Amino acid sequence: MIRVETDAHSGFCGGVIRAISTAEKFLSEGGGRLWSLGAIVHNEAELSRLSGEGLGMVEHDGLEALNEGDTVLIRAHGEPPTTYKTLADNGLRVIDCTCPVVLKLQARIREASLRAQVLIFGKVGHPEVLGLVGQTGGKALVVEGPEQMAALVSGGRIDTSAPVELFSQTTMSPEAYAELEARLRSLMSGPVTVHNSICAQVASRHRELASFAASHDVIIFVSGSSSSNGKVLYQWCKAVNPRSYHIGAPEELRPEWFEGAGSAGVCGATSTPRWLLEKVAAAIPGTSS
Repeated sequence: MIRVETDAHSGFCGGVIRAISTAEKFLSEGGGRLWSLGAIVHNEAELSRLSGEGLGMVEHDGLEALNEGDTVLIRAHGEPPTTYKTLADNGLRVIDCTCPVVLKLQARIREASLRAQVLIFGKVGHPEVLGLVGQTGGKALVVEGPEQMAALVSGGRIDTSAPVELFSQTTMSPEAYAELEARLRSLMSGPVTVHNSICAQVASRHRELASFAASHDVIIFVSGSSSSNGKVLYQWCKAVNPRSYHIGAPEELRPEWFEGAGSAGVCGATSTPRWLLEKVAAAIPGTSS
């Protein structure tokens, strides 16, 4: 018999909870058709559930096809200023669910761009990053790691003698951010300002997850295939516990993963719904809790 524990700290972050609760409230009150601009959460199972409740999804290039007066929800990731203009020009109503942490970061980056070169540690093309870069009129540079930063310096994209301010996408690894900071400081001759912009909830997840992963024989990490936060946290689990496996649904569990194991831990990303974690835990063969 395998003892199974579901990580108490895993599941939706505050920003995602707020966005989904807002969407559910609007739909339950019969406010009409509601469109999420992009996936409201990077989890396929949760998107399917919300679609069943009436939530539609539209991409930026589909906004002009909506009817005037339709309602569009801006998800927790946030959007660049140009998006708000497009929504207004098309006569669309807006429910803005940008995470308060992201909103503050957007403002800080906007201000920094007026006085220095702005670098953003994040995933190129990630919705949050696109919104952050948009605050600078497209001038901010996005870096995914130390090697890319060094290439930008050698290519003359970063002026090493001029002031630079470094920010991070809110869901990045604190350890990787520290490594990037060290590399940046080694390359620069001008002043460097590094901002602590990783969400506190995300930062604490790394410490909590390391302890959780080390306390079980097997770790089942649950997240959507498009979750950036999920990829980062899974690799963190894998580094602590080599018997860590990444799945998106209970059907992906394999019995051989649990051979000889006395305990299994189920955890997930900030975009993984609690109900899915519990469903996965219940599907592990030969379990007790």
